[in-house]
Amino acid sequence: MKFGLGQPIRRREDVRFLKGEGQYVDDMRATGDLHAFFLRSPAGHARITGLDVSAARQAEGVELVLTAAEIEGRLNPLTNDFPLESTGEGVEPVKPVTMPHLATDRVRFVGQPVAMVVARTLAQARDAAELIELDLEELPVVVEQRAALEPAAPELHAEAPGNLAYDWGMGDAEATDAAFARAAKTVSVEVVNNRIVVASLEPRAARIGWSEGRWEIHAGTQGSHNLRAKLARQLGVDAATIRVMTPDVGGGFGMKLQAHPEDALIAIGARDLGATIRWTADRSEAFLSDAQGRDLLTLAEGAFDAEGKVLAMRFHSVSNLGAYYSTFGAAIHTFFSAPISGGMYDVPVWRHEVKGAFTNTVPTDAYRGAGRPEMIHVTEQLMETAARAFGADRAEFRKRNLITSDQTPYTNHGGCVFDSADPARNVDDALAAADWAGFEARRAEAAGRGKVAGIAAAYYFERTGGGPAESALMNVTPEGEITLAVGTQSSGQGHETAWPQIVHEELGVDPMKIRLLAGDSDVLTAVGGTGGSRSLIMASRVLMLAAEKVIEKAMEGASSLLEAARPDIEYSVEDGGRFRIKGTDRSVTLFEAAAEMGGVEALGEVNDRVATFPNGCHVAEVELDPETGAVEITRYSVADDFGRVVNPLLVEGQVHGGLVQGAGQVMGEVMVFDPQTAQPLSGTFMDYRMPRASDFPPISFKLNEIPCTTNPLGVKGCGEAGAVGAIPALAMAIQDALLSAGVGVAAPPFTPVRVWNYLNAA
Repeated sequence: MKFGLGQPIRRREDVRFLKGEGQYVDDMRATGDLHAFFLRSPAGHARITGLDVSAARQAEGVELVLTAAEIEGRLNPLTNDFPLESTGEGVEPVKPVTMPHLATDRVRFVGQPVAMVVARTLAQARDAAELIELDLEELPVVVEQRAALEPAAPELHAEAPGNLAYDWGMGDAEATDAAFARAAKTVSVEVVNNRIVVASLEPRAARIGWSEGRWEIHAGTQGSHNLRAKLARQLGVDAATIRVMTPDVGGGFGMKLQAHPEDALIAIGARDLGATIRWTADRSEAFLSDAQGRDLLTLAEGAFDAEGKVLAMRFHSVSNLGAYYSTFGAAIHTFFSAPISGGMYDVPVWRHEVKGAFTNTVPTDAYRGAGRPEMIHVTEQLMETAARAFGADRAEFRKRNLITSDQTPYTNHGGCVFDSADPARNVDDALAAADWAGFEARRAEAAGRGKVAGIAAAYYFERTGGGPAESALMNVTPEGEITLAVGTQSSGQGHETAWPQIVHEELGVDPMKIRLLAGDSDVLTAVGGTGGSRSLIMASRVLMLAAEKVIEKAMEGASSLLEAARPDIEYSVEDGGRFRIKGTDRSVTLFEAAAEMGGVEALGEVNDRVATFPNGCHVAEVELDPETGAVEITRYSVADDFGRVVNPLLVEGQVHGGLVQGAGQVMGEVMVFDPQTAQPLSGTFMDYRMPRASDFPPISFKLNEIPCTTNPLGVKGCGEAGAVGAIPALAMAIQDALLSAGVGVAAPPFTPVRVWNYLNAA
């Protein structure tokens, strides 16, 4: 079909975005809106000895000032939302640490909210905040996770002795140890997944009003219902008293799923004043207060037989949670990602142990991949180390250990069931596109120009999908339009284009007559929101169910118009969506049948957990400049299996975007804190290096469509895959170049100064 599945249709929403006609939260303004501003801690760890807001309350334009004293007993604190079952004897699985919305007796990271000022203008709110007298007695700090677990480290919470948030493990320790004991060769490597800032194009924002006993909220989220549920719990109210609407969202990447303190505080202020209060974070606030990503240190060990076949893997990780748990922070490097350890390699036994540490830094949580990029990075670094130890071609060594298509369905040690996969095809296609065999000649040519070249191949897999609940409401209007309300909300992925393609495939109607509505918690009930690359898997299912119900309901209108019994009528997708009397040319359109009934509405719902496992091979090639330390990506090739593809153009765009974010982590993005004061040292884009368009060559991209069996369309999620594969591929390519120049051990981020230092030390 012209506009159906598999067609590379350009994004419909890009027209209004490029014309500046997108509608974001900050675009929604009305006369009388008040403005919120937050006074944040200037210290990384301190006891609050004085807090005087009297001058601020008297300042021009100020309507309200809130401190911890004014909200005591009115808000439930921010908590860990993911309890863990611990395998550590005598260790509490998750310590009972909670984060207050406004600091009470102590501040524990730079940027922690201390007071909220509401005024008639933002300038007035800022000026009033400067009048607040905050007295602090500074305390010792710790910013690195392993240091935080040392006996002499400053302790952040009495509820978490020794700063230990959890001690968790997964896998068969006894069998793993036995495999290591009988191995012909063992290898180990330390792997760094550095801390990064989410840095979405649109910062966090909220506009919250109170009227007639109910909150009306516009917020940039990854799910209106998710925010409603979190706010209802924090405010201690029935969710029915809250309506959350989500317009356009300029990037989410996991961070806009998490509970942050500002939203509930603004809601309290709106109710107290009976007014509408707006807040949009500035970039400095985002660096200081948005949940951050990654920050994992891992010792990875591998056991192999004499032929280089893996016998076992063993990981010991320490996760930096920041000063408090964020919403899913405890789950990111444990339950969410540990089953991914070992990748798609045929690993007989395995063990992963993780400790979580509290530090005087911004809390960490999900970031594009939610722990899976970290685990694949660790796994691939281990396989790279093993290949070198065996003196083997690094790509062929991977093929030797990857599962084969004949082994599917294959259940890995973490319980992931690979129902469809052909890793060897992806590896071969990526190597061919990258001209892997011709690299050594290019390395020699680069050396002649004074450059140091490197190459690496990485194999990744992702666990995407997830439930449990999702729904879609489809409305065929009498005016000849179909509107869709779906719980999975776009934050840049192209849902306004892809969802109509699916509906077009099911109903046959012109996709330009299908319109996706903005997120609204009043419209749907059971939804899961956007996260974990679940949107396509879940939305396709509920849209197909809703379309099926629409046809069934509209059959009544068709029967009336055609004056025929329902069994004598058939629905034709190929004719553009028409009901036809079988064996005749008498027909009516879906819209005509719906208009006969005054419109048709149908709800599609699912409530289960369906996982898919996209996978593929990334090959990165780089050149380093010894004079400047600059890293140039000279070639990049990808071969991916995303199952059946709805829109290859959107898929390629998602892979490009994820690849760039992964490259950012490897090549320069790193959030650095002063170890003595916990002050952020990379708190602006002047000193936090975001990737640039000029950093990337054209990307060779190939799709191998191997449909999965766990959903009707056979699709696999693609939104985070680019980041999962890019991090190890680029990190190892740079390490390969450094190794050829005599550098032994090198860890990301590979900023120019670090690369220059590595090369000059060698």
